[in-house]
Amino acid sequence: MITTRAVAEATEPTSAPPTAAVPERSALPRLAAVDIGTNSVRLVVAEIQPDGTYRVLDEDREMTRLGRGLAETGKLATETMEHSLQTLGRMKAIAEGFGVQDLRAIATSAVREASNGPEFCAQAWRRLRVRVEVVSPEEEARLVFKSVARHYRLDDRLTAIVDIGGGSAEVILAAGGVIEQLHSLPLGAVRLTERYVRSDPLKNRDWKELRRAIDQEIDHAIGAPPFAAEVMIGSGGTFTNLAAMAQAERDGRITPVRDYTLSRAELVRLLDRLRESPLAARREMAGLDPTRADIIVAGVAVVARLTRRLGTLRVLVNERGIRDGVLLSMIEDLPGVVAPAAPATTRLEAARRFARQCRSNERHCEHVAEVCGWLFDALRDAFALPPPGRDILQAAALLHDVGYLINHEKHHKHAYHLIMHGDLHGFSAREIELIANVARYHRRAFPKRRHRNFARLDRGERRLVRRLSGILRVADGLDRTHAQVVTGVRCRTGEGRVRVRVTATRDPAIELDDAQRKADLFERAFRSELTLAWSRPGHAAERPAPAGRKGGAA
Repeated sequence: MITTRAVAEATEPTSAPPTAAVPERSALPRLAAVDIGTNSVRLVVAEIQPDGTYRVLDEDREMTRLGRGLAETGKLATETMEHSLQTLGRMKAIAEGFGVQDLRAIATSAVREASNGPEFCAQAWRRLRVRVEVVSPEEEARLVFKSVARHYRLDDRLTAIVDIGGGSAEVILAAGGVIEQLHSLPLGAVRLTERYVRSDPLKNRDWKELRRAIDQEIDHAIGAPPFAAEVMIGSGGTFTNLAAMAQAERDGRITPVRDYTLSRAELVRLLDRLRESPLAARREMAGLDPTRADIIVAGVAVVARLTRRLGTLRVLVNERGIRDGVLLSMIEDLPGVVAPAAPATTRLEAARRFARQCRSNERHCEHVAEVCGWLFDALRDAFALPPPGRDILQAAALLHDVGYLINHEKHHKHAYHLIMHGDLHGFSAREIELIANVARYHRRAFPKRRHRNFARLDRGERRLVRRLSGILRVADGLDRTHAQVVTGVRCRTGEGRVRVRVTATRDPAIELDDAQRKADLFERAFRSELTLAWSRPGHAAERPAPAGRKGGAA
C-alpha cells in the first residue's frame, strides 16, 4: 500500500554544487551533456566518481530562443539557428578544455518539430563535429524520470513529475516509483506565450483563453488522472524561477533553490501577481530572471492548472533537469564505474523483478504463470499457437496484478500502462505491447477494436491476444483462493470442445467454479466449449465444474 506523505524527501545528491574549477587532467572520467531546448541551450561538465555519482566541474546556459516563431512558420529562424550553433560551439570548446571523453548533445521539441530541424543537426555536425540527437517526447520524459528517480524516494508515494520547457511539457505519473502514465503536452512556455499572451499586463479575456487552452490540452492528454498526486516534482526554468520568487517573498533572500517546496496556495498567489503585473515590473521582481519575464506567466499557468487537475497541494523543485538524466544515461554506459545489478538470467526473470517492484502477490502470480504454461503447452499443437506466445503469456501472468499498485477497481487497465512503461529487458517493444494487452484483458471487458491499445495491433496479434487472454482468465480462476491447490492440468480437444482435467491437493470447487465463469473469452477465442473437472492425484474419478454460470469476473 502507498502511504501518504506531504513532502517528498531527497536522497543523497548525485552532484555537488558547481565549483569554479580550473581545467586539469584527471584519472577519473569526465563527461559533458548539452540540452538544446526551445528557449535556451544548457551545458553541464562533470567528473564521474567510482560509485557512479558525479561532481559538477562547470555549467553554462544561454537563452537563444531557438523556437521563436516556430508555431507560426513551422521552421527555425535563421538568426536563432545561428545563435544556437555558435552557443553550441562555445560549449563544446568549454567541455574540451576539461578533457571530457564524451559529449552528448540532445535537442527537444523545437528541433524535433521544425521542418528544417534536420538542417540544424547537419550544420552542427558539419561545422562543429557535434552529433545532435533529436530525442522523442517519450525519451525526453524518460530522461526526466531517470533524474528524479535517482534523487528522490518515490517508492511510497503517488507522484507527478513535470518538466516544462519552451516548447513542451513532459508529465509522468508514477506510483511507488513505477511509471503509470507518460505524456508530452504542447504546453511549453514560449509556445503558449506566442499564441495567447497578447496584452501587457494580461487582460482577463486573454487569461481565460490561455487557461482554457491549457485545460483542453490536459483533458486531451491525461483525461481523468488515475490518482491524486500527493506531490509534484518539477524541473525547468519555470519551476526554478518560481522557487526563487517564493523564497525572496517568504525569507527576503535567495539561496540555491534545489529541492525547494512550494504550497499550491503560494503558487496561485504568485501566478496572480505575475499576470497582473506589466512586463517592466516583472523584470524587477526579486528572484525572477529578467530574460524569462516575458514567458513566465504562461509557464506558471501550466504548473497551476496541472496541480489543480492532479489534486496536488505541494510542488518540489528539482533544479537538475533533463541534463542530469542525460549524464546518468552516459554514466550507465561507462565500464567499471558503477557495479550494475546482476542481469536477469531470463527475460521472464526481468518480468518477475518488475512484478516485485510493483509489489504484486508473488506466489499467486507465479502459480497463475505456471498454470498458463501448462494450458499453453496442452493447446499449442491443436490450435497452432506460436512458440513465442508462451513467454508472452507467462510474462502477462506474472504481471497481471501489477495494477493493484494504483487501485483495485481498474487494476487491469493500470496494468497495461505500467507494463508499457516497465523495464522488461529481453522483450522487444512489440512483445511488451502484446504482454500489456494480454494483462489488460485478464478480467472484465473483452478486447474490442474501439479500444485504442487493441486497435494498434495487427490482425494476427489481435487474434493471439484474445487467445492468450482467454487462457490467462481461466488460469487466474484456477487460483481463485490464492492457495495454489491446482497441481496439474490435462487437456483433450476435438469436436468443438476443450476438456480440461485438473489435479489438485484438495477439492478445488471454488477454483473450478471461478475458472468456468471466466471461460467466455476462452470459448470465443478458440471457438470451443470449455469443460473443467477434478480428479485427485492417482484417481480417475472426476468432479465437473458447475455449469451455466459464465459471464462475470471477479
